[in-house]
Amino acid sequence: MPHNTMPHIEVPGNHIQIGGRKSKLAVLQLEIVKLEIQEHFPHLSCDILALSTFGDKVQLKPLYSFGGKSLWTKELEALLLELIGDFPKLDLIVHSLKDMPTNLPDEFELGCILKREDPRDVLVMRPDSPWKTLAELPIGAVVGTSSLRRQAQLLKAYPHLRFQDVRGNLATRLSKLDAADSPYSCIVLAAAGLIREGLAHRITYSLDVPDMYYAVGQGALGIEIRKNDPVMKPLLAQLEHLPTTYRCVAERTMMNILEGGCSVPLGVHTQYDVDSEELYFKGVIVSPDGTESVEAEVITLVSNKADAERAGEQMAKKLIQLGGKDILDAINFEKINQRPVKVEEVPLAKKVLSI
Repeated sequence: MPHNTMPHIEVPGNHIQIGGRKSKLAVLQLEIVKLEIQEHFPHLSCDILALSTFGDKVQLKPLYSFGGKSLWTKELEALLLELIGDFPKLDLIVHSLKDMPTNLPDEFELGCILKREDPRDVLVMRPDSPWKTLAELPIGAVVGTSSLRRQAQLLKAYPHLRFQDVRGNLATRLSKLDAADSPYSCIVLAAAGLIREGLAHRITYSLDVPDMYYAVGQGALGIEIRKNDPVMKPLLAQLEHLPTTYRCVAERTMMNILEGGCSVPLGVHTQYDVDSEELYFKGVIVSPDGTESVEAEVITLVSNKADAERAGEQMAKKLIQLGGKDILDAINFEKINQRPVKVEEVPLAKKVLSI
C-alpha cells in the first residue's frame, strides 16, 4: 500500500520501541522490522532494545532437552507489560516465528507475520570437503545439528550417518565446522539465517522434500504485541504478508493440535497460490531414530485466516489418523522419563535486570 493511502494511526510521541534477542541474527531481524515500519510510516521513529534470553545463555545442552519454546520469550514479554529498572517498556517483540509458542499468555497476541525468507534447511560442508551431498558422505561421517526434527528426517534418508549436537550462533557453528580438529563433515542450518547474515555463499545445497521438511514457521518473522493493543494492532496489519500468514497459520494450527514444538520431529512444506487461493500443505512426523514416519497432504482453498486454521486442523487430523499421535506420545513419554534441565526460579524483574 503506498504511503499516501496509509491509514492515519496515532502513535504516542510518534515513537515505537522494538524489542528482541541479542544475537547478531536477531538484531538483523529487528532492523528488518524497523525498516518495514518506517517504510510504511515514515513519520515514526523506532528504537531497538536487544536482550539476552535464557535460551541464548544456555549453550551446553541440545535444544530439544529444554522442551517448550518459552525459553526465548518470557523475559521480553515482561517488558511488553511494564517498565522494569532502566529498561524501556516495549511496544512489540520480534521473533523468529519458529521459536514463538503457538499458545501465548493471555496478555499477548501475534500482531502480524512478515514475508517469509527461504524456509528450507541447507547443508553446509567444510570448505575443503570433497563431498557435496549427504549421499556422498562415507559411513559414520558426522553431521552437526541440534534439531531433533532434522536429525530424525536425515536418519530416515541417510542411516549411514552419525549426528552430533552443535550449538551457538551462526558464526560459532561455522567456526566449529571449519576448525582443523572439527568432528563434523558438515552442519545443517536454516537457509533464512544464512541469507540474512550475508552468508548464503556457505550454502552447499538446499535440502527439500521428500528428504527434509522444514520447521513450522521457519524463515518467517512474527511480531508479538499486547492483546488488542489499539495502536500496534492496526499499525502492524499494514505490514502483514498474507500468503506467508496463511501458510504459517495453517502450520502453527497443526502444531498446536499435535502439541509439537522445537523438540519434536514434526516437519512441514507449504505453498500458496495467490491467483487460485489454493494452499498446498504437506506434513510429516518422524520417530527420533528415523525408523517410523507418517506423511499427509492437504490441498484446499484459503482466503482468510479462518480457512488457514481449518487447513491446519485437517492436516493434524490426517496425521493422527495415520498414526502420528503414537509417534509423538512415545517421544513425550521418553521426555517425561528423562532428568529435566534444572532452571533456578527467580523473580521475573530480577531475571530481566540480570540480562
